[in-house]
Amino acid sequence: MSSNNSNTVLVPQATAALDQMKYEVAQELGIALSQDGYHGNLLTKDAGYIGGNITRRLVQIAEQSLAGRQ
Repeated sequence: MSSNNSNTVLVPQATAALDQMKYEVAQELGIALSQDGYHGNLLTKDAGYIGGNITRRLVQIAEQSLAGRQ
């Protein structure tokens, strides 16, 4: 069975920062994540909240970066 994962990390150094952001966002939302990396018990709804908030933060960071270049 081949993997069809489109989540390719373009900047390997960003992996740790994104992982840290995931735990920060989950904590802010009051969602408990296991520290061992297994999130199979996580509700889909909660995963969506975490992912949506991460995306929101990344967009804010990009907007601030672009605004600083002008």
